[in-house]
Amino acid sequence: MSDTFTFRVLATDGQARRGEISMPRGTVRTPAFMPVGTAGTVKAMYLDQVRALGTDIILGNTYHLMLRPGAERVARLGGLHEFARWPHPILTDSGGFQVMSLAALRKIREEGVTFRSHVDGQVYEMSPERSIEIQGLLDADIQMQLDECVRLPAPREDVERAMELSLRWAERCKTAFGDQPDKAMFGIVQGGVDADLRARSAAALSAMELKGYAVGGLAVGEPQQVMLEVLEATCPALPAEKPRYLMGVGTPNDILKSVARGIDMFDCVMPTRAGRHGLAYTRRGKINLKNARHAEDPRPLDEESDCPAARGYSRAYLHHLVKSGEALGAMLLTWNNLAYYQGLMADIRTAVEAGRLGERADEMREEWARGDLPAL
Repeated sequence: MSDTFTFRVLATDGQARRGEISMPRGTVRTPAFMPVGTAGTVKAMYLDQVRALGTDIILGNTYHLMLRPGAERVARLGGLHEFARWPHPILTDSGGFQVMSLAALRKIREEGVTFRSHVDGQVYEMSPERSIEIQGLLDADIQMQLDECVRLPAPREDVERAMELSLRWAERCKTAFGDQPDKAMFGIVQGGVDADLRARSAAALSAMELKGYAVGGLAVGEPQQVMLEVLEATCPALPAEKPRYLMGVGTPNDILKSVARGIDMFDCVMPTRAGRHGLAYTRRGKINLKNARHAEDPRPLDEESDCPAARGYSRAYLHHLVKSGEALGAMLLTWNNLAYYQGLMADIRTAVEAGRLGERADEMREEWARGDLPAL
């Protein structure tokens, strides 16, 4: 059977790659940023707006969707694409990170994890097979293996045990996923900040011949340099012909540096969460609209942006919305932030194609360092 899920590298610049993931519901241009649609929605945005910004793929959260409204209900209603009116590719995480971070009274065993919902206290069991079943009911195009996420810092023996368990769970997820030529299951490299454990995990997952690979367990407070060292130990051990996804990262600078080390896909709540808390991302750096200095500033966030939220509203008005707690403030700033992030990814793709990612990254950092201009 011919595989309709494919990945092509179209250009390289050092370790950075410009590529395309093709699947029946659409093509994902890489490097790609996936807005987080935790409960079937990208917070404070219409999904047609998200698409218009240049978004090829969004992320859905297995843990939250299995609790509300329930995977079986979503399946009866036509799957997550139909339910949320997003006919384009969707990646779902396995639910493992949220089980570890949100659920109460969790217990991890070889069979899987038992946990009590943070929503209503009901007890659930999540095995590798059940995680894949839920993601299948949601009809996700890319499905992630169930893994154990260890809170860092942690003793090496605990990190190694969790990494080995995650590898065994990956094998079970692969078996449960089966042969689906139109979709993909990704394995997740674990191993904390230990380069040897990361390399071992990457090599073992590579031997499973999956369609893609993720680096998990980072963006949990470690210094950026530590994260980059983990990527330098991990990416060379992963197949060059498969997409690589860095989970939960990150800032624009994190993305630039991670692309330079061979990462193709990113997701993070940062741009949407920041928008709901009065923070705007722009090509001149971050702007905190809570600050009183914006109260009488008639300028837009960025007069050169293609996004109406960035160029069509004064900072004074945005400051007023934020200070007043108006929902429109969160909507406009989230719109601006996602526009900035998708513009960043398009800029990165162009730079990789031209063989000048390093130069373009330096130009961006210089502009960030100069900061936003004060009001006249």
